[in-house]
Amino acid sequence: MIEFVAPLWNNVVPFLIVLTVLVFVHELGHYALARWAGVRVEVFSIGFGPELFGWTDKSDTRWKISAVPLGGYVKMFGEGDFEDDSDVPRLLSEAEKQVSFRHKPLLKRALIVFAGPAANFIFAIVVLAALFSTLGQPYSPAEVGTVVPDSAAAAAGFKPGDRFLRIEDKTIERFEDVQHIIRLNPGSPITIIVDRADAEVALIATPEIKEITDRAGNKHRIGRLGVTRQGVEFKQRNPASAVWYATRETWSLITGTLEAVGQMITGAREAKELGGPIKIAQMSGEVWEIGVVALISFMALLSVNLGLINLFPVPMLDGGHLMFFMFEAIRGRPLAEKAQEYSLRIGLALVLSLMVFVTINDIVNLSYWNS
Repeated sequence: MIEFVAPLWNNVVPFLIVLTVLVFVHELGHYALARWAGVRVEVFSIGFGPELFGWTDKSDTRWKISAVPLGGYVKMFGEGDFEDDSDVPRLLSEAEKQVSFRHKPLLKRALIVFAGPAANFIFAIVVLAALFSTLGQPYSPAEVGTVVPDSAAAAAGFKPGDRFLRIEDKTIERFEDVQHIIRLNPGSPITIIVDRADAEVALIATPEIKEITDRAGNKHRIGRLGVTRQGVEFKQRNPASAVWYATRETWSLITGTLEAVGQMITGAREAKELGGPIKIAQMSGEVWEIGVVALISFMALLSVNLGLINLFPVPMLDGGHLMFFMFEAIRGRPLAEKAQEYSLRIGLALVLSLMVFVTINDIVNLSYWNS
């Protein structure tokens, strides 16, 4: 029993730290833009359910920590129906309309909703830029050190000294770029342009499908080319270039995540690789053991994923609200209340179904059962 509980406990603390920070950042984005737009924010909550403790600030916003720490929310005045105890919609005074979310121009409402995911992306850029300017950015020349015999690279005709220029339509600057792309394309033929003796050579390679098991016991299918790099170093960037490289790294994380999701939709990647709260808790525990830098880097990755997921056009998510606003802009008026209500119900069902699915995935893949 202790062997089962101890790893869970070791994962729970770092998981709650990571989740609390990222949820706070996300909701702070909504809060900041709402205040900028003149909307009254009634509640800023980390977690759901009953309030554990909190305080009310001078703007009459209730800041609180709630019992279920799996998310959070910002409640703005004017988001829902204005009803009294008799369930009859009431009219707002002019003063209330001035601070009501619903009565703000469409563009301001859209910016408030988009601000949550945007805050997650900005957080990732800031964190990565701080790491790149202090500890340095991992960097390896985009050159082949050795070619593994009988590998996909050997079959494609790679030679030591080849310098990667492009993979498909993506420009390569460092070996880490190659690793990122190859890992996402197991078993898929790709065109690779290399520089060989000052001449461009096109090679067609099909990365081998390799199944790896992480420290938590989860299995992943990745691509393996079969070349080694010539060494790795950490390049310390000045503040301006650190922001630039951090932005590029964040964009790479976004496109990589979208590509992985697309592969799951098409069947090129198994849906069982999807993870939920349990898997994130396991990974949080892993990076916690490695050190603070690994934990911060993991938070940047997770922040990008959180921002991206929230932009999916599913009612209940920020992307769903933005979709409603797009329809409003096209039609010149909001969708009917009933249409929004049914859409939100469908969205809630989809989100809950996904949560059940990934949680089952997590439980099935728990290393405790497989050890």
